[in-house]
Amino acid sequence: MIETIRQLLNKKGNQVWAISPDATVYQALELMADKDIGAVLVMEGDKLVGIFSERDYARRCILRNRKSKETLVKDLMTTNVVTIEPSATIDDAMELMTRYRIRHLPVVENGKVVGVISIGDVVKAVIENQEHLISHLEGYITGDHGVTT
Repeated sequence: MIETIRQLLNKKGNQVWAISPDATVYQALELMADKDIGAVLVMEGDKLVGIFSERDYARRCILRNRKSKETLVKDLMTTNVVTIEPSATIDDAMELMTRYRIRHLPVVENGKVVGVISIGDVVKAVIENQEHLISHLEGYITGDHGVTT
């Protein structure tokens, strides 16, 4: 069962895709399309300074008639980034994502980004945990406690 964010990252990997705040929105969109991701971290060296998502693009670029090849990421990114620690639980992540209405959550340990989780990662972990629990309860009910011969 996956109970902590650290366990989730160990299973899914801790690849982080990031871009400079001085990159263009177009460059960020290219990276997001190439990596098939819905958001990219905005970093200055090892420092997390923001996050740029498809939602930021739609609401702050398209709706304001800005040109993606001329607009910088720092002008549209979300700067108040909600983060989570690896020791937090899957339930903690669900609560944060629901409360702040976000789909991507950088994982930060000792001030350093160590991964990113998405709402899809969290939902997948919850489903796997429920399947594990159901299997365990079925074994308990039938008397099959996982003993193999």
